[in-house]
Amino acid sequence: MVMGEPGREEYKIQSFDAETQQLLKTALKDPGAVDLEKVANVIVDHSLQDRVFSKEAGRMCYAIIQVGERWWRRGETLGFRRGQRCEGLPSEAERAESKQAGQSVFRRGLLNRLQQEYQAREQLRARSPQGWVCYVTFICNIFDYLRVNNMPMMALVNPVYDCLFRLAQPDSLSEEEEVDCLVLQLHRVGEQLEKMNRQRMDELFVLIRDGFLLPTSLSSLAQLLLLEIIEFRAAGWKTTPAAHKYYYSEVSD
Repeated sequence: MVMGEPGREEYKIQSFDAETQQLLKTALKDPGAVDLEKVANVIVDHSLQDRVFSKEAGRMCYAIIQVGERWWRRGETLGFRRGQRCEGLPSEAERAESKQAGQSVFRRGLLNRLQQEYQAREQLRARSPQGWVCYVTFICNIFDYLRVNNMPMMALVNPVYDCLFRLAQPDSLSEEEEVDCLVLQLHRVGEQLEKMNRQRMDELFVLIRDGFLLPTSLSSLAQLLLLEIIEFRAAGWKTTPAAHKYYYSEVSD
């Protein structure tokens, strides 16, 4: 399904009800026309239930914020250039200012929900292992896409690390779905996280190596995935052609 600006990108929302689809479509085209706090809650709720959607929700959040920022810049320019408006009607600049305020509501609502779920992460994991994996996927996705002054959001660095540390605990390493999530997210945001805090990344990989060296509770696939991510980081967060051929042929077999 092709949905609005920017770039008419596709988002997998076909499984949503018609009202939710319309809400998200409108948020992507004209964020000022909808309740953005509600949009933030809808995105988080669905991300915790649908792993496919959680993988691209960060891209959708980024798109909503970008659309609002473009409106603000356009309105600011028009307001300074024209300096005039019809009596009783809001100027372009005023409408854009309202949209910018809406983006703050959206970002704040999004971060508040992430914090709430983060604080209850152990309960979430116990209640719904799939929901827990979806949450980690979602928060890493948000960390990957959302920027402040073209830098990753510092407020998310430690929560993301904490989630990855939890995935590297022995009881999590015995679950293939959690190992898969750990490795996928390190492929996505590992290099960025290391730049923000090298010490914590070193500590995380001590846990991963320890888990790999105690294979009694690990499946052969989990061992393969952990070895791959250890070598991936050692190669400067890159996959060498030889490693790609080896690991991906093993996984396919």
